[in-house]
Amino acid sequence: MSTDARFPALRGALRAALGLAAFTLAFTALMAFTHYVTRDRIEAAAEAQQMRLIDDILPRDQYDNALLKDVVTAAPPANIKRIWRARRGGAPVGLVFETFANDGYGGRIELVASLGADGKLGGVRVAAHKETPGLGDYIDPARDPDKTRPWIEQFIGVDADLPPAQWAVKKDGGAFEHRAGATVSARAVTRALGQGSAWIAARREAIFAAPADSNIGADAQEE
Repeated sequence: MSTDARFPALRGALRAALGLAAFTLAFTALMAFTHYVTRDRIEAAAEAQQMRLIDDILPRDQYDNALLKDVVTAAPPANIKRIWRARRGGAPVGLVFETFANDGYGGRIELVASLGADGKLGGVRVAAHKETPGLGDYIDPARDPDKTRPWIEQFIGVDADLPPAQWAVKKDGGAFEHRAGATVSARAVTRALGQGSAWIAARREAIFAAPADSNIGADAQEE
């Protein structure tokens, strides 16, 4: 094939490559613009959902600070993630913390709980789980068939200083109820709450004193 005969094919390939590059650039720019435009709305929706969960365990009339901005994190190996600090007039009121259990029947169970200034749990909610529908998912009050006294509410008012052996279901010699046929889910939640509450209570003063967005290590203890 002559050089002249190859030129049209080369020009065609070049045009196709340039067209693909232009399309990729335009698509990338469009995605970036869409993300920029919707970012604030997505973040606002996520914060609203987060606050709805927190409102169930710590009423807003108990504190006056911007709770979601007054946050610290916990360092491994604690089974704690974020910790929000509730204050009223600058004085400590309570702590809302994320904890988790990796040994649920369906895997990881995410929890949110509040711990008051008196060292007692104010409430607990399941944020995410994969427990068996109609069996182990009673740990979530929205799915618990007992609407009068949901299983999760038995933790309200429990002292974080409860002996470790008591942070178990009654079947295992502990202090907490479970539902027949779905012990694994209850065990996991109970154990995680016991460990998480004890970790938080032992570091309460250090948690409130730490700068926002800082990390609380395992060596931080109350004096």
